[in-house]
Amino acid sequence: MSVFQLFDKMPLRKVLLGWLVRFLYLLSLLFFFSFRTRTVTSSSRENHTEDAFVRRRENGGEEGSGAGSFVQALKGGVREKVELATKFGLCYVDGKWDVRGDPVYVRAACEASLKRLDVDCIDLYYQHCIDTRVPIEVTIGELKKLVEEGKIKYIGLSEASASTIRRAHAVHPITVVQLEWSLWSRDVEAEIIPTCRELGIGIVAYSPLGRGFFSVGSKLLENFSEDDFRQKLPRFQPENLAHNAKLFDRVNEIAQRKGCTPSQLALAWVHHQGNDVCPIPGTTKIENFNQNIRALSVKLSSEDMAELESIASADNVKGSRYDSSISTWENSDTPPLSSWSAA
Repeated sequence: MSVFQLFDKMPLRKVLLGWLVRFLYLLSLLFFFSFRTRTVTSSSRENHTEDAFVRRRENGGEEGSGAGSFVQALKGGVREKVELATKFGLCYVDGKWDVRGDPVYVRAACEASLKRLDVDCIDLYYQHCIDTRVPIEVTIGELKKLVEEGKIKYIGLSEASASTIRRAHAVHPITVVQLEWSLWSRDVEAEIIPTCRELGIGIVAYSPLGRGFFSVGSKLLENFSEDDFRQKLPRFQPENLAHNAKLFDRVNEIAQRKGCTPSQLALAWVHHQGNDVCPIPGTTKIENFNQNIRALSVKLSSEDMAELESIASADNVKGSRYDSSISTWENSDTPPLSSWSAA
């Protein structure tokens, strides 16, 4: 089942300005934000919520630091109105990060999430990162068992290559693939996007604003806290930032012409990629949330799209998305199933 068949099972909700918003659009409200402003955006709790922050745990779970408050918020009949997604696969053990997708871990992580969230079933269960030591068929095989047992409903992948997606989908239908897609991260368009569309898999685009870059450009660095991980990302390094600032300037020029903000323009570009794409812009501020919603009203012609894509080509962006230590779709291929021998 694709993410948009999943959409059809649920009513659209009116949010803030009256826009009808697909539930996945609201994934990325930060945890404390979604509860702090519940009186303003209460309908967002009735759509879809994903706890996107990894807590450092050694027992397999990935629920974020607000899990306790979240559990309380699901009481009183709210759970039936919420589509709940969470992830597994990235864990912090003995002072270092590890990626796991073996059957024992997959099951333990799911059981731990069900217990912490105090629910009987997770609607959408993502593999956060691909464990390249384990054939993807083995990981998905265990997830398939969890579906059959009623512990999860749908399976999602994150940062998976086209070949990995195909192999996974052959074991059990993949509902969504989450990937970074924005004006300065377009490499997924070559193989991954066409593969998802061929297989009828929904696309969840994270960091559609270039991790905040398309909000204020290079000035973004002035607001980084000391522990902001973006300080270490290659694209924000001095040797790359001056070059990338030119891209922001061009986007800003077009935004002024269109009567919107550069972040709204960047987000509208993702929206216009198709009905099978759901961007998930993150924010901690209600004013930014409002701006993101208004991006739905920005209309782009084919000429607008072509102009944006001409200035957002790969050679106009300097620096990779992450450093080499981070697991991405580019290094997500797994061993063949024939190589697997369960311990």
